Amino acid sequence: MQVQKLEEMLNVKIFDRSKQPVIPTEIGAQIIDQARVILQESGKIKELISSQQQDVVGELKVGIIPTVAPYLLPKVIAAMMEKYPDLNLLIWEYTTEDIIHHLKTGVLDCGILATPLADTAIQETPLYYENFVTYISKNSKLFKKKTIDANDLEDENIWLLNEGHCMRSQVLNICRSTKQNRLQGLTYNTGSVETLIRMVDINNGATLLPELALEELSNKQLSKVRYFKSPEPVREISLVTHKNFIKKRTLNALKEEILLVIPKTMRQKKKKDVIGV
Repeated sequence: MQVQKLEEMLNVKIFDRSKQPVIPTEIGAQIIDQARVILQESGKIKELISSQQQDVVGELKVGIIPTVAPYLLPKVIAAMMEKYPDLNLLIWEYTTEDIIHHLKTGVLDCGILATPLADTAIQETPLYYENFVTYISKNSKLFKKKTIDANDLEDENIWLLNEGHCMRSQVLNICRSTKQNRLQGLTYNTGSVETLIRMVDINNGATLLPELALEELSNKQLSKVRYFKSPEPVREISLVTHKNFIKKRTLNALKEEILLVIPKTMRQKKKKDVIGV
C-alpha cells in the first residue's frame, strides 16, 4: 500500500504488476537506486557525529582479499579488540572487484587490497610493499639457483589462482611467457595460496607467493623459496575507502595497528617494481 501511495504522489508506476514476478519499471528502477543513495547518505549523519567522538567505537565493515587475510588479520584483530573494546569489527573476504563494488554501495566501510586501482571514486592509502617470491619444487632445475629472474620461469609449470584474484593477474604480469599449471588431463582452479604450495610439494612445478606467507612455512618448505633479482617485483597493499568516507578516526586506528605488525622493510617502496593489478 505504501508503494502505491508513493506512485500516486509521484504520478509514475514504480512496479509493473502485469508481470509475474512483479518487476520495476524503467523509471521505477531509477527511483529505487536513488532511494538507496538517499538512505546511504542519511546514515552518514549519525556516522559524522560519531566520528567527532574521541573514542574508537561503533562498527567498521572491512573487506580484504584472500591472499592478504590469513597473514595479516590474525595479528591485527587481537590487538584491535583489546585496545578498542567498544569497536565492532565486521570482516569479509572478497575479491578486489567485489570490494570496490561494496565500497561504492555502502556495504563496506573500507578494504585492504592490492593497488593501484586507477578508480577516481576510491581513495587509496598505501600500507606496505610486499615482495613476490618463487616457491620451486626440489626437482626443478632452478632449485640450485640462489635468486631467480622472471625469464628463468619460462619452462616451469606455474600454479595459479583462479580468475578474479588480483594476485593471478600480477603473477601473469611477472611471468608473461610461462606455462600455466598444465598437467596432462588436469585443469585445476583454486583460490588458496596454501593449495598452490601443496601442488608444488606434490606435483612439482612452481608458484609465486606473497612474502608474508613465508611465516607459515616449515624449514623444509622455506628451502624451496627463492627471491627475485633486483628490481624485485612487489605488490602494493593499501587501505582503501570511498572518497566520501567519514569514519577517519576508526580508519586511522586500523591503519596504525596494521603498520605495527608489518616489518619496517616493507613500509618503503625503495628500488622495487610495483606490479599492476
